[in-house]
Parts: sequence; structure tokens; C-alpha cells
Amino acid sequence: MTNFSPLYRLKALLSRGALRFGRRPKIYYLTRFRWGTGSISIGDKLSLQSGVVIDAQSGRIEIGDHVSLNDHAVLLGHGGITIGNDVRIAANVVVASFDHNFDDVSTPIRLQGVTGKPIVIEEDVWIGAGAKILGGSHIGKGCVIGANAVVKGPTIPFGIYVGNPAYLLKMRGEASRPRSSFPFDMKAMRG
Repeated sequence: MTNFSPLYRLKALLSRGALRFGRRPKIYYLTRFRWGTGSISIGDKLSLQSGVVIDAQSGRIEIGDHVSLNDHAVLLGHGGITIGNDVRIAANVVVASFDHNFDDVSTPIRLQGVTGKPIVIEEDVWIGAGAKILGGSHIGKGCVIGANAVVKGPTIPFGIYVGNPAYLLKMRGEASRPRSSFPFDMKAMRG
């Protein structure tokens, strides 16, 4: 088996239309593109930091303009991933557009395959470090997803989501909660 250089593989992707870049991308060392039977389309001014993996598998990954993926972010596109403009994805985020099948207890899980479930991340979204976006998720416009949150399903626009499973903490632009809104009174506890 012949090992092809990364540059040769990149040229092969570009020539068959499986990978399309917009203008002025910044792609740092150790970024990996994998395509399988899928395709990858990237908008203008993309920034990919070291160790990013974009794996279309058998799906389609579409990335808008002015998007950044930081160190070791991973996009797995089996079910399809659409990312809008002005999205920031922090380090170690995983976006996986499929679920593993495991219902048949008489068959090893590794042999049961996966079910593709598309993911949509609308424009002006920030996804914090270590977050996981699972198949079937739809991240609304302007959302913030907190560090290490696990999202499965829809979010409402401009919501701030944290936790595992992710829940709505508050809305962007909403004033911080006053200390008196805590479920207990600190002054009363001190006596």
C-alpha cells in the first residue's frame, strides 16, 4: 500500500470537488481532512488551529464564513453538519452527527452500525472548550454553549446553555441574577 503525502491527498480532494475552500483560510499544522464518500465545503476566512479533524465520512459538512475551530476540535459528519457564519468553536469540542446503534443485545455494538442525525449550528454561536454537540442537535442563532456542556436536541436563539445534559441558564443580554435570588439566604445561614 502506498502512503500519499498530505499535500497529494489535499490536491486529490480539491480536484474531485469533495473539498471546497473559500478565500483566505488559515490552516495550522496537523489539521486533518477526511472525506470517505462525503464532502466538505468551507466559506471565507476560516481559521483551523492545530490538531483539528474534519471528517465528512459519508455526510456533508458545510462551514460558513468567519468560522474558527480551535485546537483539537473534531467534526464528524456522517449525518451532515451545517455551521453558519461567525461561529467560534473552542478547543477539544466534538460535533458528532450520528448515534451508535446498540438495541440488539445478541450482536456486538461494533457491528450494529450508526444512524446519521444532522446537526445545524446557526450563525453567531460560541461553543466553549470541551463541549459535545450530539446528533440531531440544532443550535439556535446567537447561542453560547458553556465549557464541557453536552447538547442533544434543539436550543432557543440567544440562549446560554451549560451542563450535562445542557440546560438553559439564561438568555444573552439578560442581567445577572442578584445574589438574593439564590435558593438560600447567606445572611440567615450566618445567624
